[in-house]
Amino acid sequence: MKKERKRNIKKMTAFCLAGIAVFTLISCTGKEDPNNNLIKSKEENKRIVNLFSPMEKTEPDVENVARSAADKTIMLAEEKLGVKVAYRTYTAEDYQDRTYDEVALDRARNNMDDIYLLNPDTVLILGEEGKLKDLSGLDSAKNLREIIRTANTADGKLVAIPQEVVAYGLFVNKDMFDQYKLKLPETPEEFLECCRVFKENGVETPVGANRWWLETFVFAQAYADLYNGGNTEDEIAALNSGDAKYSDYMRPGFEFLKELIDRGYIDAKKAIVSEAIEGERADFMEQKVPIVMAYWGAANTETAYGKTDFNMQVIGFPSSRGQMPVMPMTGFAVGEEAEHAEDAMETLDEILSDEALQIYAEINRVISPSKNVEVECVPALKPLNDRIKENVYVLGSNAGMKVEQWGNTCLIVRDLLNGATVDECMEKFDKLQEGALGK
Repeated sequence: MKKERKRNIKKMTAFCLAGIAVFTLISCTGKEDPNNNLIKSKEENKRIVNLFSPMEKTEPDVENVARSAADKTIMLAEEKLGVKVAYRTYTAEDYQDRTYDEVALDRARNNMDDIYLLNPDTVLILGEEGKLKDLSGLDSAKNLREIIRTANTADGKLVAIPQEVVAYGLFVNKDMFDQYKLKLPETPEEFLECCRVFKENGVETPVGANRWWLETFVFAQAYADLYNGGNTEDEIAALNSGDAKYSDYMRPGFEFLKELIDRGYIDAKKAIVSEAIEGERADFMEQKVPIVMAYWGAANTETAYGKTDFNMQVIGFPSSRGQMPVMPMTGFAVGEEAEHAEDAMETLDEILSDEALQIYAEINRVISPSKNVEVECVPALKPLNDRIKENVYVLGSNAGMKVEQWGNTCLIVRDLLNGATVDECMEKFDKLQEGALGK
Protein backbone atom coordinates (compact mmCIF):
# COMPACT_ATOMS: atom_id res chain seq x y z
CA MET A 1 0.00 0.00 0.00
CA LYS A 2 2.85 2.36 0.91
CA LYS A 3 4.61 1.55 -2.36
CA GLU A 4 1.45 2.24 -4.33
CA ARG A 5 1.01 5.59 -2.59
CA LYS A 6 4.55 6.63 -3.53
CA ARG A 7 3.80 5.69 -7.13
CA ASN A 8 0.63 7.77 -7.05
CA ILE A 9 2.61 10.76 -5.78
CA LYS A 10 4.88 10.60 -8.80
CA LYS A 11 1.88 10.38 -11.13
CA MET A 12 0.27 13.27 -9.29
CA THR A 13 3.23 15.56 -9.75
CA ALA A 14 3.30 14.88 -13.46
CA PHE A 15 -0.39 15.56 -13.97
CA CYS A 16 -0.38 18.64 -11.78
CA LEU A 17 2.38 20.24 -13.83
CA ALA A 18 0.39 20.21 -17.04
CA GLY A 19 1.22 23.87 -17.56
CA ILE A 20 4.58 22.90 -19.06
CA ALA A 21 3.98 21.74 -22.60
CA VAL A 22 6.85 19.27 -22.72
CA PHE A 23 5.35 17.35 -19.80
CA THR A 24 2.14 16.35 -21.56
CA LEU A 25 3.21 12.71 -21.67
CA ILE A 26 4.78 12.33 -18.23
CA SER A 27 2.05 10.43 -16.43
CA CYS A 28 0.70 8.33 -19.27
CA THR A 29 1.37 4.63 -18.95
CA GLY A 30 2.45 1.61 -21.02
CA LYS A 31 4.86 -1.48 -21.05
CA GLU A 32 8.03 -1.90 -19.04
CA ASP A 33 10.81 -2.83 -21.47
CA PRO A 34 13.24 0.11 -21.40
CA ASN A 35 15.16 -1.16 -24.41
CA ASN A 36 12.12 -0.64 -26.58
CA ASN A 37 10.95 2.59 -24.95
CA LEU A 38 13.87 4.92 -25.34
CA ILE A 39 14.26 6.13 -28.89
CA LYS A 40 17.98 6.39 -29.48
CA SER A 41 19.58 9.03 -31.65
CA LYS A 42 22.50 8.31 -33.99
CA GLU A 43 25.73 9.02 -32.16
CA GLU A 44 28.00 9.66 -35.09
CA ASN A 45 29.22 13.00 -33.75
CA LYS A 46 31.74 12.67 -30.95
CA ARG A 47 30.41 15.80 -29.20
CA ILE A 48 27.02 14.42 -28.34
CA VAL A 49 24.90 15.24 -25.30
CA ASN A 50 22.18 12.85 -24.21
CA LEU A 51 18.96 14.47 -22.99
CA PHE A 52 16.28 12.40 -21.26
CA SER A 53 12.83 13.95 -21.43
CA PRO A 54 9.25 13.33 -22.53
CA MET A 55 9.81 15.35 -25.70
CA GLU A 56 9.16 13.46 -28.93
CA LYS A 57 12.04 13.94 -31.33
CA THR A 58 13.72 10.87 -32.74
CA GLU A 59 16.95 12.30 -34.18
CA PRO A 60 18.90 15.38 -33.12
CA ASP A 61 19.28 16.81 -36.64
CA VAL A 62 15.89 15.87 -38.11
CA GLU A 63 14.15 18.63 -40.07
CA ASN A 64 10.91 19.67 -38.37
CA VAL A 65 9.16 22.95 -39.16
CA ALA A 66 6.89 22.54 -36.14
CA ARG A 67 9.59 22.37 -33.48
CA SER A 68 8.55 23.44 -30.02
CA ALA A 69 10.00 26.44 -28.24
CA ALA A 70 12.26 24.07 -26.29
CA ASP A 71 13.52 22.53 -29.52
CA LYS A 72 14.43 25.97 -30.87
CA THR A 73 16.58 26.73 -27.84
CA ILE A 74 18.32 23.38 -28.20
CA MET A 75 18.95 24.11 -31.89
CA LEU A 76 20.59 27.37 -30.82
CA ALA A 77 22.92 25.52 -28.46
CA GLU A 78 23.77 22.94 -31.12
CA GLU A 79 24.70 25.61 -33.63
CA LYS A 80 26.77 27.67 -31.20
CA LEU A 81 28.69 24.79 -29.63
CA GLY A 82 28.87 22.29 -32.48
CA VAL A 83 27.27 19.59 -30.33
CA LYS A 84 24.36 17.31 -31.10
CA VAL A 85 21.66 16.86 -28.50
CA ALA A 86 20.44 13.28 -28.68
CA TYR A 87 16.95 12.87 -27.27
CA ARG A 88 16.44 9.81 -25.09
CA THR A 89 12.67 9.95 -25.17
CA TYR A 90 10.24 8.41 -22.73
CA THR A 91 7.53 6.86 -24.89
CA ALA A 92 4.70 6.65 -22.44
CA GLU A 93 2.55 4.16 -24.31
CA ASP A 94 5.21 1.49 -23.78
CA TYR A 95 5.03 1.75 -19.98
CA GLN A 96 2.17 0.22 -18.03
CA ASP A 97 3.65 0.21 -14.56
CA ARG A 98 6.43 2.79 -14.60
CA THR A 99 5.87 6.54 -14.56
CA TYR A 100 8.19 9.06 -16.16
CA ASP A 101 9.52 9.96 -12.71
CA GLU A 102 10.39 6.33 -11.90
CA VAL A 103 12.24 5.90 -15.18
CA ALA A 104 14.06 9.24 -14.73
CA LEU A 105 15.20 8.23 -11.24
CA ASP A 106 16.52 4.92 -12.51
CA ARG A 107 18.39 6.49 -15.43
CA ALA A 108 19.91 9.28 -13.34
CA ARG A 109 21.04 6.90 -10.61
CA ASN A 110 22.76 4.75 -13.24
CA ASN A 111 24.31 7.67 -15.16
CA MET A 112 22.56 6.70 -18.37
CA ASP A 113 22.15 10.26 -19.71
CA ASP A 114 23.73 13.70 -19.40
CA ILE A 115 20.82 16.15 -19.05
CA TYR A 116 17.45 15.33 -17.47
CA LEU A 117 14.15 17.19 -17.48
CA LEU A 118 12.79 16.58 -13.99
CA ASN A 119 9.66 17.07 -11.92
CA PRO A 120 10.03 18.70 -8.47
CA ASP A 121 9.82 15.53 -6.40
CA THR A 122 12.52 13.92 -8.55
CA VAL A 123 14.71 17.02 -8.26
CA LEU A 124 14.41 16.74 -4.47
CA ILE A 125 15.25 13.02 -4.36
CA LEU A 126 18.22 13.13 -6.75
CA GLY A 127 19.52 16.37 -5.23
CA GLU A 128 19.58 14.83 -1.75
CA GLU A 129 21.28 11.71 -3.13
CA GLY A 130 24.05 13.83 -4.67
CA LYS A 131 23.22 12.65 -8.20
CA LEU A 132 22.94 16.12 -9.73
CA LYS A 133 25.63 18.69 -10.49
CA ASP A 134 25.65 22.14 -8.94
CA LEU A 135 24.55 24.58 -11.67
CA SER A 136 25.26 27.74 -9.72
CA GLY A 137 28.54 28.28 -11.60
CA LEU A 138 26.84 28.59 -15.00
CA ASP A 139 26.85 32.06 -16.53
CA SER A 140 23.10 31.76 -17.07
CA ALA A 141 22.58 31.06 -13.36
CA LYS A 142 23.73 34.60 -12.54
CA ASN A 143 20.57 35.96 -14.16
CA LEU A 144 18.07 33.77 -12.34
CA ARG A 145 15.16 35.10 -10.36
CA GLU A 146 15.51 34.36 -6.67
CA ILE A 147 12.41 32.15 -6.79
CA ILE A 148 14.31 29.68 -8.99
CA ARG A 149 17.21 29.42 -6.56
CA THR A 150 14.86 28.95 -3.63
CA ALA A 151 12.79 26.21 -5.27
CA ASN A 152 15.65 24.22 -6.81
CA THR A 153 18.36 24.30 -4.16
CA ALA A 154 18.96 20.95 -2.45
CA ASP A 155 21.63 20.53 0.22
CA GLY A 156 23.01 23.95 -0.66
CA LYS A 157 23.38 23.24 -4.39
CA LEU A 158 21.36 24.69 -7.28
CA VAL A 159 20.52 21.39 -8.96
CA ALA A 160 17.87 22.30 -11.56
CA ILE A 161 16.79 25.25 -13.69
CA PRO A 162 13.55 25.48 -15.70
CA GLN A 163 12.87 27.29 -18.97
CA GLU A 164 9.74 28.88 -17.57
CA VAL A 165 8.12 29.73 -14.27
CA VAL A 166 4.71 28.08 -14.08
CA ALA A 167 2.21 30.18 -12.14
CA TYR A 168 -1.25 29.02 -11.08
CA GLY A 169 -4.13 31.38 -10.43
CA LEU A 170 -7.90 31.76 -10.28
CA PHE A 171 -9.54 32.32 -13.66
CA VAL A 172 -12.62 34.43 -13.00
CA ASN A 173 -15.53 35.69 -15.07
CA LYS A 174 -15.27 39.40 -14.25
CA ASP A 175 -18.63 40.10 -15.93
CA MET A 176 -20.41 37.82 -13.45
CA PHE A 177 -18.66 39.51 -10.53
CA ASP A 178 -19.72 42.91 -11.89
CA GLN A 179 -23.29 41.69 -12.37
CA TYR A 180 -23.62 41.07 -8.63
CA LYS A 181 -21.46 44.07 -7.65
CA LEU A 182 -18.75 41.86 -6.20
CA LYS A 183 -15.10 42.85 -5.84
CA LEU A 184 -12.54 40.25 -6.82
CA PRO A 185 -11.70 38.46 -3.54
CA GLU A 186 -8.45 39.00 -1.69
CA THR A 187 -8.93 36.90 1.46
CA PRO A 188 -10.57 33.53 2.24
CA GLU A 189 -13.45 35.37 3.94
CA GLU A 190 -14.09 37.54 0.87
CA PHE A 191 -13.94 34.48 -1.36
CA LEU A 192 -16.57 32.70 0.73
CA GLU A 193 -18.81 35.78 0.59
CA CYS A 194 -18.57 35.90 -3.22
CA CYS A 195 -19.49 32.23 -3.42
CA ARG A 196 -22.46 32.82 -1.10
CA VAL A 197 -23.80 35.60 -3.33
CA PHE A 198 -23.39 33.52 -6.47
CA LYS A 199 -25.11 30.55 -4.85
CA GLU A 200 -28.05 32.63 -3.63
CA ASN A 201 -28.49 34.05 -7.13
CA GLY A 202 -28.84 30.69 -8.80
CA VAL A 203 -25.25 29.68 -9.56
CA GLU A 204 -25.40 26.01 -8.58
CA THR A 205 -21.64 25.50 -8.10
CA PRO A 206 -19.58 28.73 -7.97
CA VAL A 207 -16.17 26.99 -8.20
CA GLY A 208 -15.39 24.59 -11.05
CA ALA A 209 -12.80 22.12 -9.77
CA ASN A 210 -10.90 19.03 -10.86
CA ARG A 211 -8.98 16.29 -9.08
CA TRP A 212 -5.55 17.84 -9.68
CA TRP A 213 -5.35 21.50 -8.71
CA LEU A 214 -7.36 22.21 -5.55
CA GLU A 215 -4.12 22.08 -3.57
CA THR A 216 -3.40 25.55 -4.95
CA PHE A 217 -5.92 26.97 -2.44
CA VAL A 218 -4.09 25.14 0.34
CA PHE A 219 -0.62 26.37 -0.61
CA ALA A 220 -1.76 30.00 -0.86
CA GLN A 221 -3.04 29.95 2.71
CA ALA A 222 -0.42 27.62 4.18
CA TYR A 223 2.66 29.46 2.98
CA ALA A 224 1.59 33.08 2.46
CA ASP A 225 3.57 34.18 5.51
CA LEU A 226 6.39 31.67 5.12
CA TYR A 227 7.38 33.00 1.68
CA ASN A 228 6.42 36.64 2.19
CA GLY A 229 7.10 37.30 5.87
CA GLY A 230 10.87 37.74 5.70
CA ASN A 231 11.70 34.59 7.66
CA THR A 232 11.60 31.91 4.95
CA GLU A 233 14.92 30.18 5.68
CA ASP A 234 14.30 29.86 9.41
CA GLU A 235 10.75 28.56 8.94
CA ILE A 236 11.85 25.92 6.44
CA ALA A 237 14.71 24.93 8.74
CA ALA A 238 12.20 24.42 11.55
CA LEU A 239 10.05 22.20 9.32
CA ASN A 240 13.08 20.19 8.21
CA SER A 241 14.22 19.66 11.80
CA GLY A 242 10.77 18.76 13.07
CA ASP A 243 10.53 21.79 15.35
CA ALA A 244 7.54 22.92 13.26
CA LYS A 245 4.81 20.76 11.73
CA TYR A 246 3.62 20.85 8.13
CA SER A 247 0.15 20.01 9.38
CA ASP A 248 -0.02 23.29 11.32
CA TYR A 249 0.67 25.18 8.09
CA MET A 250 -1.73 23.09 6.03
CA ARG A 251 -4.71 23.01 8.37
CA PRO A 252 -6.24 26.44 7.49
CA GLY A 253 -6.24 25.60 3.78
CA PHE A 254 -7.87 22.21 4.34
CA GLU A 255 -10.47 23.72 6.65
CA PHE A 256 -11.22 26.29 3.94
CA LEU A 257 -11.67 23.59 1.28
CA LYS A 258 -13.90 21.60 3.63
CA GLU A 259 -16.10 24.66 4.11
CA LEU A 260 -16.32 25.20 0.35
CA ILE A 261 -17.43 21.58 -0.05
CA ASP A 262 -19.87 21.62 2.86
CA ARG A 263 -21.57 24.77 1.59
CA GLY A 264 -21.89 23.35 -1.93
CA TYR A 265 -19.53 25.85 -3.49
CA ILE A 266 -17.39 22.96 -4.79
CA ASP A 267 -18.92 19.72 -6.07
CA ALA A 268 -16.58 17.16 -4.49
CA LYS A 269 -18.14 14.18 -6.29
CA LYS A 270 -17.65 15.82 -9.67
CA ALA A 271 -14.18 17.15 -8.85
CA ILE A 272 -12.80 13.76 -7.80
CA VAL A 273 -13.54 12.27 -11.23
CA SER A 274 -12.73 15.33 -13.36
CA GLU A 275 -9.51 15.72 -15.31
CA ALA A 276 -7.80 19.10 -15.37
CA ILE A 277 -9.67 21.64 -17.54
CA GLU A 278 -11.77 18.92 -19.19
CA GLY A 279 -14.07 18.68 -16.18
CA GLU A 280 -14.84 22.37 -15.70
CA ARG A 281 -14.02 24.14 -18.98
CA ALA A 282 -17.46 23.84 -20.59
CA ASP A 283 -19.29 25.27 -17.57
CA PHE A 284 -16.83 28.16 -17.28
CA MET A 285 -16.95 29.02 -20.99
CA GLU A 286 -20.77 28.85 -20.95
CA GLN A 287 -20.80 31.18 -17.90
CA LYS A 288 -22.45 28.66 -15.62
CA VAL A 289 -19.44 28.71 -13.28
CA PRO A 290 -17.69 32.02 -12.44
CA ILE A 291 -14.43 30.62 -11.00
CA VAL A 292 -11.94 27.93 -12.05
CA MET A 293 -8.25 27.39 -11.35
CA ALA A 294 -5.53 26.81 -13.95
CA TYR A 295 -1.94 27.58 -14.93
CA TRP A 296 -0.58 30.65 -16.70
CA GLY A 297 -0.37 29.05 -20.15
CA ALA A 298 -4.08 28.15 -20.16
CA ALA A 299 -4.87 31.85 -20.71
CA ASN A 300 -2.87 31.75 -23.95
CA THR A 301 -4.43 28.60 -25.38
CA GLU A 302 -7.75 28.57 -27.18
CA THR A 303 -8.23 24.91 -26.33
CA ALA A 304 -8.18 25.99 -22.67
CA TYR A 305 -9.27 29.52 -21.71
CA GLY A 306 -7.52 31.66 -24.29
CA LYS A 307 -10.68 32.79 -26.07
CA THR A 308 -13.74 33.68 -24.01
CA ASP A 309 -16.95 35.59 -24.76
CA PHE A 310 -16.62 37.50 -21.51
CA ASN A 311 -14.09 39.54 -19.58
CA MET A 312 -11.79 36.97 -17.99
CA GLN A 313 -9.16 37.90 -15.43
CA VAL A 314 -6.57 35.71 -13.72
CA ILE A 315 -5.90 36.55 -10.08
CA GLY A 316 -4.07 34.94 -7.17
CA PHE A 317 -5.67 32.60 -4.65
CA PRO A 318 -7.18 34.06 -1.47
CA SER A 319 -4.78 34.38 1.46
CA SER A 320 -4.09 36.46 4.56
CA ARG A 321 -1.78 38.55 2.37
CA GLY A 322 -4.22 39.03 -0.49
CA GLN A 323 -4.29 37.44 -3.93
CA MET A 324 -1.48 34.88 -4.01
CA PRO A 325 0.06 33.22 -7.10
CA VAL A 326 1.13 29.59 -6.56
CA MET A 327 4.25 28.46 -8.41
CA PRO A 328 5.57 24.88 -8.66
CA MET A 329 8.93 24.20 -10.31
CA THR A 330 10.45 21.68 -12.68
CA GLY A 331 13.85 21.96 -14.32
CA PHE A 332 16.76 20.74 -16.39
CA ALA A 333 19.54 19.01 -14.44
CA VAL A 334 22.92 17.45 -15.25
CA GLY A 335 23.97 14.12 -13.80
CA GLU A 336 26.82 14.32 -11.27
CA GLU A 337 28.71 11.57 -13.09
CA ALA A 338 27.44 12.28 -16.61
CA GLU A 339 29.57 10.76 -19.38
CA HIS A 340 29.64 14.02 -21.33
CA ALA A 341 29.49 16.32 -18.31
CA GLU A 342 31.51 19.24 -19.69
CA ASP A 343 29.57 19.40 -22.95
CA ALA A 344 26.30 18.92 -21.06
CA MET A 345 27.04 21.88 -18.78
CA GLU A 346 27.98 24.09 -21.75
CA THR A 347 24.87 23.01 -23.63
CA LEU A 348 22.58 23.70 -20.68
CA ASP A 349 24.23 27.09 -20.20
CA GLU A 350 23.29 28.00 -23.79
CA ILE A 351 19.75 26.62 -23.47
CA LEU A 352 19.25 28.76 -20.37
CA SER A 353 21.01 31.87 -21.70
CA ASP A 354 19.01 35.09 -21.93
CA GLU A 355 19.08 34.80 -25.72
CA ALA A 356 17.56 31.32 -25.69
CA LEU A 357 15.10 32.10 -22.90
CA GLN A 358 13.89 35.17 -24.83
CA ILE A 359 13.08 32.89 -27.77
CA TYR A 360 11.30 30.44 -25.49
CA ALA A 361 9.33 33.11 -23.64
CA GLU A 362 8.23 34.92 -26.79
CA ILE A 363 6.91 31.72 -28.38
CA ASN A 364 5.09 30.47 -25.29
CA ARG A 365 4.37 33.88 -23.68
CA VAL A 366 5.45 32.69 -20.26
CA ILE A 367 7.34 34.01 -17.25
CA SER A 368 11.05 33.48 -17.75
CA PRO A 369 13.39 32.20 -15.03
CA SER A 370 15.77 35.00 -16.01
CA LYS A 371 15.21 38.39 -14.40
CA ASN A 372 16.43 39.96 -17.66
CA VAL A 373 13.77 38.40 -19.90
CA GLU A 374 10.29 39.90 -20.05
CA VAL A 375 7.49 39.35 -22.54
CA GLU A 376 4.13 41.05 -22.72
CA CYS A 377 1.37 38.91 -21.26
CA VAL A 378 -2.24 38.84 -22.42
CA PRO A 379 -4.46 41.39 -20.59
CA ALA A 380 -6.25 38.65 -18.63
CA LEU A 381 -2.99 37.69 -16.91
CA LYS A 382 -2.05 41.21 -15.81
CA PRO A 383 -3.43 40.94 -12.22
CA LEU A 384 -1.49 37.72 -11.60
CA ASN A 385 1.61 39.06 -13.31
CA ASP A 386 1.53 42.25 -11.24
CA ARG A 387 1.71 40.22 -8.02
CA ILE A 388 4.61 38.15 -9.32
CA LYS A 389 6.47 41.32 -10.34
CA GLU A 390 6.02 42.49 -6.75
CA ASN A 391 7.69 39.22 -5.64
CA VAL A 392 4.49 38.11 -3.97
CA TYR A 393 3.93 34.36 -4.39
CA VAL A 394 4.16 30.99 -2.70
CA LEU A 395 6.00 27.95 -3.99
CA GLY A 396 4.07 24.75 -4.63
CA SER A 397 7.35 22.81 -4.71
CA ASN A 398 10.64 23.39 -2.97
CA ALA A 399 13.67 21.10 -3.16
CA GLY A 400 14.84 22.57 0.13
CA MET A 401 11.91 21.02 2.02
CA LYS A 402 12.33 17.46 3.26
CA VAL A 403 8.71 16.59 2.48
CA GLU A 404 7.74 16.74 -1.21
CA GLN A 405 4.95 19.29 -1.49
CA TRP A 406 2.98 19.26 -4.75
CA GLY A 407 2.23 15.58 -5.22
CA ASN A 408 1.69 14.77 -1.55
CA THR A 409 -0.69 17.67 -0.99
CA CYS A 410 -2.63 16.83 -4.14
CA LEU A 411 -3.14 13.25 -2.93
CA ILE A 412 -4.27 14.32 0.54
CA VAL A 413 -6.71 16.85 -0.96
CA ARG A 414 -8.19 13.92 -2.86
CA ASP A 415 -8.71 12.16 0.46
CA LEU A 416 -10.67 15.22 1.60
CA LEU A 417 -12.78 15.11 -1.57
CA ASN A 418 -13.50 11.45 -0.85
CA GLY A 419 -14.83 12.24 2.61
CA ALA A 420 -11.81 12.25 4.94
CA THR A 421 -11.90 14.69 7.85
CA VAL A 422 -9.45 17.56 8.17
CA ASP A 423 -7.90 15.83 11.21
CA GLU A 424 -7.36 12.63 9.20
CA CYS A 425 -5.68 14.66 6.46
CA MET A 426 -3.41 16.36 8.98
CA GLU A 427 -2.40 12.98 10.40
CA LYS A 428 -1.13 12.04 6.95
CA PHE A 429 1.06 15.13 6.81
CA ASP A 430 2.45 14.26 10.24
CA LYS A 431 3.30 10.74 9.06
CA LEU A 432 4.96 12.09 5.91
CA GLN A 433 7.09 14.41 8.03
CA GLU A 434 8.02 11.65 10.45
CA GLY A 435 9.01 9.42 7.54
CA ALA A 436 11.09 12.15 5.88
CA LEU A 437 12.91 12.88 9.13
CA GLY A 438 13.43 9.22 10.00
CA LYS A 439 11.40 9.42 13.19
